[in-house]
Amino acid sequence: MVKVAIVGAGIVGVSTALWLQRDGHEVVLVDRAGPAEGTSFGNGGVLASSGIVPVTTPGLMRKAPGMLFDPKQPLFLKWGYLPKLMPWLARYLTHANAKDARRIASAVAGIVGDSYAEHLSLAKGTRAEKWLIPSDYVFIYDDRAAFEADAFGWGVRRENGYTWEELDGAAFRAYDPAFADHLGFAVRLPDHGRIADPGQYVKDLAAEVEAAGGRILQADVEDFVIESGRVTGLRAGGETIPCDAAVVATGVWSGPLTKALGLKVPLESERGYHMEFWNPSVAPKSPVMVAGGKFVITPMEGRIRAAGIVEFGGLEAGPSEAPFELLRKNVAAALPGLTYDEVTQWMGHRPAPADSIPVIGEVPGAKGVFTGFGHHHIGLTGGPKTGRLLSQLIAGRKPNIDLSPYSPARFAG
Repeated sequence: MVKVAIVGAGIVGVSTALWLQRDGHEVVLVDRAGPAEGTSFGNGGVLASSGIVPVTTPGLMRKAPGMLFDPKQPLFLKWGYLPKLMPWLARYLTHANAKDARRIASAVAGIVGDSYAEHLSLAKGTRAEKWLIPSDYVFIYDDRAAFEADAFGWGVRRENGYTWEELDGAAFRAYDPAFADHLGFAVRLPDHGRIADPGQYVKDLAAEVEAAGGRILQADVEDFVIESGRVTGLRAGGETIPCDAAVVATGVWSGPLTKALGLKVPLESERGYHMEFWNPSVAPKSPVMVAGGKFVITPMEGRIRAAGIVEFGGLEAGPSEAPFELLRKNVAAALPGLTYDEVTQWMGHRPAPADSIPVIGEVPGAKGVFTGFGHHHIGLTGGPKTGRLLSQLIAGRKPNIDLSPYSPARFAG
């Protein structure tokens, strides 16, 4: 039996803990705010297996400046943060080409391609299973021409084995009549899923960890204890937790922890926003990506959630009002008949490495310390698979996929 300390009680950390317990190991989950209080609470709720195309596609460098100055575009920047952002941004933009976009998509597909099956395997028979719902995932466009303008991304999906049905005009209306008339074309991807309450789903999974004898500690992690190049403990909440292995799975806050271990991960917060419309008069049949506004609408328990927007502004600043206003306007335009009882709002931090590929594996020079962070927009989607892979690595078993694209070693030294 191995004793494992896991930093971060979001979907990645909780999934890792469950897989380790099922393998007979002892776990402690450490999180500053408790289970599912960060991005795992506020995500779009879609198991977006087809969400493999990075933001850094060809043409981004040409389009991005215009997007920043257009209040109708889903890209925002707190300008005072720009000097701090620039080193990361310069590296990020070097990947905005066809070759890198295809390489990134292939790597991400290895983590998210079988998402629903991975979630079902994780949650089946637990109190969390009820939140897991199979569904289509639908991309909605104004017309076929707008869809064809996204040909690069759809070509990348095809190269990675994804298939879909194209719904034009009346066929889309027959599939889902909820949407405005100007949205006249849709792409239906089968074999996806959604989570009816993402925060409660992860909390319920964490309760399974605790019920199986795992410890959950709400505390800040201060440091690792490394002796002769191997982890022997974790300092958190004024105590030292002995461990044989440790996992860093605390999203964008993983950067400082891994820096102390010699990793220099170029990691930024993609500040994401969501709005929830409670007791809505209309809801989409399936989760949808409204392609023109780059936002998702997902039916959930008692509400619909609209999520999206990219804002760069660091970890310290509070939410901006403009992204919420844009989301509100976009939802009203997409669902013109929508009425609701109340609206709730959230802003959180997506962990974005400059190369858009999650950081999964053992840290060079710190034996027994593993990482599982950097999933950008697909953390919920890829959490169970990441946790399964980490549990296999900790147990000394060889996973059945090539983990070299995700290796922390790419940021060592």
